[in-house]
Amino acid sequence: MGLMNLFGRKGAPSETVRVMPYMIKTQFVPYKLKARQRSSSTLMINLKNLSKTPVMGSVSVQLPKQLGFDNVGMSKAKDVKLGEIAANEEKEAKIEIFSDVGTDAGEYTINLTAYVHYRDYELVENSMTKRAVIEVV
Repeated sequence: MGLMNLFGRKGAPSETVRVMPYMIKTQFVPYKLKARQRSSSTLMINLKNLSKTPVMGSVSVQLPKQLGFDNVGMSKAKDVKLGEIAANEEKEAKIEIFSDVGTDAGEYTINLTAYVHYRDYELVENSMTKRAVIEVV
């Protein structure tokens, strides 16, 4: 009896482990933040399940130190649980991103990681990453 059989998984990896699990599209509205003042933009993340089976999904977003998920700028990482995503279904997550008086003009890279979970959100079966760039003017 293998360790994975103990948790209910068969010996062969599932389809979601072998193929790219998601197609990730990102968009900022408005597409720029203001430098040296408080402003916000909404990051819209569209996640499409490319596998032939339903999956449990979540997205993790990490911001650079000059941006934040709140007006104060203290929070730099956020996890969004999307629940079950059927085959070829798209789910959308909207996340507010803020600049403040300490944000200089330039381009900032935001790292996104989309996860495929097994049974619950603690067990990760597959993941993929994407970078999105927002401009501060």
